[in-house]
This record gives sequence, C-alpha cells and structure tokens, in this order.
Amino acid sequence: MKKVLVIEDEDLVRKSLEFRLKKDGYQVTPCADGRQGIQAIENGTFDLVLTDLMLPYNNGLEVVSKLKSVSKETPIIVLSNIGLEHVVLDAFNLGADDYMTKPFSPNELSVRVKRLLNK
Repeated sequence: MKKVLVIEDEDLVRKSLEFRLKKDGYQVTPCADGRQGIQAIENGTFDLVLTDLMLPYNNGLEVVSKLKSVSKETPIIVLSNIGLEHVVLDAFNLGADDYMTKPFSPNELSVRVKRLLNK
C-alpha cells in the first residue's frame, strides 16, 4: 500500500483529503502544520507528499526543501490558495512535482496522485 503524507492546517480540507486518499487505497498520515510534517518526513518514508504552502511553524516551501534533502525521488504536490507566479515557481524550483490551486476537484487530485505514483 502506497503511503501519502498530507500536510494541511485547515481541518476540513485535511479530513477531506484524507478521506479521498484512503478511499483510493492509500495509507494516509495527516499533519496539521509544517513542524509536524517535517517530523513525519524525518521519521518515516512516504511515496508521495501533499502540502499546503501557508502553514503554521514551517511553511510549505520549507517542507518541500526538507523532503528533497532527505528523498529526492518522493513526488510532492503543493496545494495553495495563492496563485502568485513567483510562489508557484519557488515551489517548482525547490522540487515540487505538481501544484494545485484551492479550491480543487477531489477527482482531479485523485488523478494527479495516481499519475505521480505510477511513474
């Protein structure tokens, strides 16, 4: 079973992501802030990471940077309300594989996750 780390500070969004990914057959580790996400990355291995950009303690760019320092191969999907081009480019330059602007379709997310996990 593929393991997905979900780092999202909005409870409703985190729970809906967790529900959808579990329904798709993934083992999900939910984290409510960047610090928890970085601890999870340091203590485990994941097949894919979903992270928001605007997070308490450590932001999503710090999470992306930390993950890529530990595992360059793990794909990352960045989620954000921010559609600013420079922020999106920063995420890609740090190693993000995909970017979705909130709100997003759960079906589209599901397809993007499958695409990254089946490379």
